[in-house]
Amino acid sequence: MIIDMKKPRIGVVGLGSLGSRHASIYSKSGNVELACVCDIDKDKASSIGRSLKSPWCIDYREFSRKNIDAVSIVTPTYLHYKVAKFFLNNKIHVLIEKPITKSLKEAHELINLARNKRLIIQVGHVERFNSAIQAIEKLSKSPRFIEVHRLGPFAPRVKDVGVVLDLMIHDIDIVLGLTKSKIKDIQALGVKILTKHEDIANARIRFKNGTVCDLTASRVTSDSMRKIRIFQKDCYISIDYMAQEAVISRKIKNKIVSQEIDIKKEAPLEKELLAFVECVRNKKRPIVSGIEAYNALEVAHKILRKLKNTA
Repeated sequence: MIIDMKKPRIGVVGLGSLGSRHASIYSKSGNVELACVCDIDKDKASSIGRSLKSPWCIDYREFSRKNIDAVSIVTPTYLHYKVAKFFLNNKIHVLIEKPITKSLKEAHELINLARNKRLIIQVGHVERFNSAIQAIEKLSKSPRFIEVHRLGPFAPRVKDVGVVLDLMIHDIDIVLGLTKSKIKDIQALGVKILTKHEDIANARIRFKNGTVCDLTASRVTSDSMRKIRIFQKDCYISIDYMAQEAVISRKIKNKIVSQEIDIKKEAPLEKELLAFVECVRNKKRPIVSGIEAYNALEVAHKILRKLKNTA
């Protein structure tokens, strides 16, 4: 483990649109040194490296010779396990973009490896750092029904997984945090439209504490929407992830009175990455560790099995 670290040296593997943002945020932070950026595309790696004044490479295995403390892994999902295992074996903390891995077996192995080596795994469930979600955490108590819509146009960059692992898993993680209950049963439907995986899916999850959750995710919808609605005995909370806005409605004297919740809007990805830096510096447990990511992945796989059974 890093002891009394003041300024961690962090690298980024995978410089697509999201990975480039990781590198840019690290480079602008005064609390971290961007030690190296990596992508198999030499032109991309060299261009981003020069623009951020960072060393660059095309093979992530070179990082082991650069004395780095931590790394963001922003590769396609099928590479998460292989790349993360390499860094953990080299005693380097990892932030892995969601989902943690493609399979539960791989995720379990990484979690055990990190535990044995006393290393940090943080997983990029960025909505946990959305100011609107953080603002309503104390207001959400014993939800009866949760309704979630995460819809948007097709993005060719994601081809190795379907919409459940690409988009819905964000909301699975949020819902598990809100309900804090085991699952009773799951129903799900999905349709393949533009890829060999499901491009639109709906899942209804019934929890043992009585909560029912309905999740819809689509990557073939023209207009973008990312909203969650939480119905409780005494109130109804509506959250817009994209606008970072939330409204709470209560029944007062036979009338529904709505009030906008005061929220300080901040960039969720920047908050997530800086939280990772602090976890590395202070040996803190991440908000979304490998355990939370595993739980979300487990539910996602249960949904995927239901989709196969109804195909």
